[in-house]
Amino acid sequence: MRIGMALNYSGGFKETVAELADYEKAGLDIVFVAEAYSFDAVSQMGYIAAKTERLQIASGILPIYSRTPTLLAMTAAGMDFVSDGRFTLGLGASGPQVIEGFHGVPYTAPLGRTREIIEICRQVWKRERLTYEGRHYTIPLPADQGTGLGKPLKIINHPVRDRIPVVVAAIGPKNVELSAELAEGWQPIFYMPEKAADVWGASLAAGRAKRDPALGELDVIAQAALAIGDDVSDWLELGRPMAALYIGGMGAKGKNFYNDLARRYGYEKEAEQIQNLYLDGKKDEAAALVPQELLEKMSLIGSEGHVRDRLQAMRESGVTTINVTPLGRTHEERIQLIEKVRDLAS
Repeated sequence: MRIGMALNYSGGFKETVAELADYEKAGLDIVFVAEAYSFDAVSQMGYIAAKTERLQIASGILPIYSRTPTLLAMTAAGMDFVSDGRFTLGLGASGPQVIEGFHGVPYTAPLGRTREIIEICRQVWKRERLTYEGRHYTIPLPADQGTGLGKPLKIINHPVRDRIPVVVAAIGPKNVELSAELAEGWQPIFYMPEKAADVWGASLAAGRAKRDPALGELDVIAQAALAIGDDVSDWLELGRPMAALYIGGMGAKGKNFYNDLARRYGYEKEAEQIQNLYLDGKKDEAAALVPQELLEKMSLIGSEGHVRDRLQAMRESGVTTINVTPLGRTHEERIQLIEKVRDLAS
């Protein structure tokens, strides 16, 4: 099982990057850099590439609406070049509040766009002269939609790899099916191994049935807060505000994918109450209603034996990469956590 870590996009980035060599020595395999309505992820991943030598680097995620498909392909090829083949392209749809509210583009057809983007990227990386006729993207642009001067081109540079790994962040049934069919990896959120098969099993099976064997096995990337010890239960409570933000505030009613997931997990009543309170501005009250079971089972917080059992549950459910947030008060404590989880996952 690979050990990954997500880097915080809201502060302390340079300080964390300066410490990555220690994390790498401790057993960290890959870092994920998010892009919300924050600094762009690409400049920060380039910075990581310059400061590290072996660590894998992934976008976690780049929204599919904020760049053209060809620019996504160029960016991935460029990141793979400056990192000497260490890059993974993480893609996701984000949500309508960010895409329409911050980027000012319509949030339409996320499923179809994701499929076409992956297909276009793989053409670019193979240095094929790019022609594509899809429902959402047509390259070159048809003459009646522009100047008529567009012509098929291929990327000038020779990419380090003609198949850069693609990971799709997805939790909806059809999106998960597409991930299992087309991508090298799948990244869900709020992953509970005990309920994963019930919620996503059918979608994963349908996607794998159409999967090209050349893609290899699907890399399943689960996220989990990490704290190991006999008196670490207080760390669990730190997950409440974030869970409430996603379940309650990441989208309007009827358009919140994370709220839908909580309902599919069986927390219909709690999901509705959390959303009502959060949208009314009662964030603390909403956080208090986040189910304890959800916090416990999607985290790695507890004694060594407990964390070992949770890792085993993750592995048995199909997880191949565990993307942790080490919860320590000092750099040394966080490094020790990576060392311990590396040993426990071996």
